[in-house]
Amino acid sequence: MRCQLVFCMLASLLLTIVAPIAWAQNPETVDLIPREKLFGNPKKAQARISPDGKYLSWLAPKDGILNVWVAPVEDLTNARALTDDKTTGIRQYFWAYTNQHILFLQDDNGDEDFHLYSVDIDSKKVVDLTPFEKIRAQVTNVSHKFPREILVGINNRGKRFFHDIYKINIISGERQLVVKNDRYAGFLADDNYNVKLSFSITPKAELQVFKADKQSEAGWSPIFKIVSEDMMTTSPMGFDSSGENVYMTDSRGRDTAALTSYNLKTGKVKQIFATDKADVNDAMIHPTKLTVQAVGYTYDRTKWEILDDSIRADLKYLGTVADGELDVVDRSHNDKTWVVAFELDNGPIKYYLYDRNKKSAKFLFSHRPELEKLPLVKMHPVVIKSRDGLNLVSYLTLPKGSDKDNNGRPDKAIPMVLLVHGGPWARDNWGYNPLHQLLANRGYAVLAVNYRGSTGFGKKFINAANLQWSKKMHDDLIDAVKWAVDEKIAIKDKVAIMGGSYGGYATLVGLTYTPDTFACGVDIVGPSSLMTLLKNPPPYWMPMMPMMKNRIGDWDTEEGRKILNDASPLNKVKNIKRPLLIAQGAKDPRVKQAESDQIVAAMKKSNIPVTYMLFPEEGHGFKRPENNQAFFAVTESFLAEHLGGRFEKIGDAFKGAKFDVPAGIGGAQGLAEAFAKQKKEK
Repeated sequence: MRCQLVFCMLASLLLTIVAPIAWAQNPETVDLIPREKLFGNPKKAQARISPDGKYLSWLAPKDGILNVWVAPVEDLTNARALTDDKTTGIRQYFWAYTNQHILFLQDDNGDEDFHLYSVDIDSKKVVDLTPFEKIRAQVTNVSHKFPREILVGINNRGKRFFHDIYKINIISGERQLVVKNDRYAGFLADDNYNVKLSFSITPKAELQVFKADKQSEAGWSPIFKIVSEDMMTTSPMGFDSSGENVYMTDSRGRDTAALTSYNLKTGKVKQIFATDKADVNDAMIHPTKLTVQAVGYTYDRTKWEILDDSIRADLKYLGTVADGELDVVDRSHNDKTWVVAFELDNGPIKYYLYDRNKKSAKFLFSHRPELEKLPLVKMHPVVIKSRDGLNLVSYLTLPKGSDKDNNGRPDKAIPMVLLVHGGPWARDNWGYNPLHQLLANRGYAVLAVNYRGSTGFGKKFINAANLQWSKKMHDDLIDAVKWAVDEKIAIKDKVAIMGGSYGGYATLVGLTYTPDTFACGVDIVGPSSLMTLLKNPPPYWMPMMPMMKNRIGDWDTEEGRKILNDASPLNKVKNIKRPLLIAQGAKDPRVKQAESDQIVAAMKKSNIPVTYMLFPEEGHGFKRPENNQAFFAVTESFLAEHLGGRFEKIGDAFKGAKFDVPAGIGGAQGLAEAFAKQKKEK
């Protein structure tokens, strides 16, 4: 959140292996890892404990679809599936304080219109707590003081720009309107379900914070404003038990975000923890006292600072239990039992049940135990300097056997895939990454770069990306490629660029703005035109649009339109020289299908080859394992043709997948034959 080399494979699997076109070095013989082992459903994941500590829950497949399972803590062999989702699977769930219900969020095949459901652990009765058409439910607060109720935001009025706040009974589904909202982008409530803070984004991309005020005609009074420079690194997070102090990440007056508390009565700010190394990005909060016990921050690896001595012995002991980065993922209400996870880079996430009184940890399960038998490899944190002096924290993964002295560099240059993360206001992290493992196993170096605009490295680093789409943000990626070539990691003319969302956009930029740099590109749900992207946002983006204007470009001014058009790969299609694979979800509400359709049409008009995979029941990224298997089967075949790695034949990888190929069915070895076979079998 790895492993012994395996020399034997089933004979049937060997028939699907294609020898490398050009294995760049001659490492020890390494078995080809089957895609299914990396991209199928986990065996078990997301272990959680009921507030009373009596039940353990997790996600696991039921008939091939991820569902919630539950079992008594004392008898995990008595586990049973609690939900019966038959589509994309459940990925977001948590316990209600009734100890009798689990709550989960689910949309319709990736459309992001999430509904909130409750399910009784005995009767399995499911209640849709937000039974409205075309809404996106948002959980506002869950409190142990109201075990049968939850605060939820629902945008079922007007143009769905704003969420009203309801108190909902999780058993009956009865709703009570708490706040009718025609203005605010978000709310924060205390443990007594008093909605005390609201937020709006000003036309100048500032965050205006209000507090509830019965004396005000509007019911709210402004208390402070977070200027645009600090808005991505400063935000209220939640209240302490008194309801008078709000915890905040706060970069005002400094670069990196500190953890602070703000007193609603006095207006005083108290700094709880700060480091110049990175933004605070996590905290351990006591389940009832709501005090901060430890603070986490991530530069290249996650570090924790203990603030409460009462947990020091616990964390010291847990540090001896298993390798990897420790995460306390859940705690019983009396705080006697914790669920902890250990994440490695070359093996599965391991879950333990920790008894604080006995200071003992019991192993529960690994999320993918089959990984322990596979030839997985390590991920190396590296820091690359941009041309203007920024530190780009990055992660390099190398094929097994390519780095015999274990110095984090291959013995000689090899083909490389540059993986670009989405967001762009997100980041890459150290840890197990199935795509890194797949590509490294196929013979490629894999480099993931936290380019400017990535989160976690302070406000200067984020703000350095303002209005720099296709410009300095792309320069960072080019600088990383140059570094890899100079360090003799990558072969100059054997580098691919690949990514999803912003990473897909960066792929299109790479092939249009720097057409000689990359040997090929793989774009997953990437926007091709910033103008059409920003003019067709999902409704829940609307309150954030001033921020988009400030950071990407203003579509309402001539200058802004020029910036957006100049940064749109669609307008430079004729520059494309290298092969391109595009994948799109038809239900994507953020980067709509038109973004991929229009660049494919433009390429076809200019007689530029492109392979296009369209998934009718997917959204912004692919949830169904069958679709992931199909897409990555085509991807590795495509990369092998243009980088010279090895690959597992497509074979039966399309079984159960739903997609079409509107263009370029001959663009990857085996695609046309496997697709025709699938159609015939249907």
